[in-house]
Amino acid sequence: MRLIRRSLTHGPSVGRHVPPEAGRGQADELPVAQAWSPKGAVPQFESLARDECEAVLARNHVGRLAYSFHDQIDIQPIHYVFADGWLYGRTSQGWKLATLRHSRWVAFEVDEIEAVFQWRSVVVRGAFHSLSPDGPMAEATAWEHGIDLLRRLVPETWTSTDPVAFRTAVFRIHVDAITGRAATMSSARER
Repeated sequence: MRLIRRSLTHGPSVGRHVPPEAGRGQADELPVAQAWSPKGAVPQFESLARDECEAVLARNHVGRLAYSFHDQIDIQPIHYVFADGWLYGRTSQGWKLATLRHSRWVAFEVDEIEAVFQWRSVVVRGAFHSLSPDGPMAEATAWEHGIDLLRRLVPETWTSTDPVAFRTAVFRIHVDAITGRAATMSSARER
């Protein structure tokens, strides 16, 4: 394995995690994976079209929900199902929902990572909507639709054998804006 040497005070971390005991300013040696950089290959970055972004959302079921309130920003992993321009999910009661009642604008990110320069990333921006079976008819219908979709992912959803029964809050996020990026490796001949 080839090693590179770098100072902890310069640039982003490369390679493995540097333990806290390494100390600031000390140099360390980090392993460099041979597979990320085939000889003569260079990374290429591109934007994804909307249909490509939606395909990434549809293939995956775990993403990160980012939200803020005043000067506090948080991001949480959450499972979801994408359908008809909406992300449907479940969460538990708590600070996240209390925050989203005051500031419902969120971002949601999903990544597909195969290697350092072989990935796709999609970011959705939209409004968070809590759903209830006891709400107005349109909301109750959306809640039922969300439960049906979530049962495709976890068939026991909202049953007596629900593995995450504590996640009692059903929500959806409208995909108001969507962007995506991808990285691939290409040889010098392909450029």
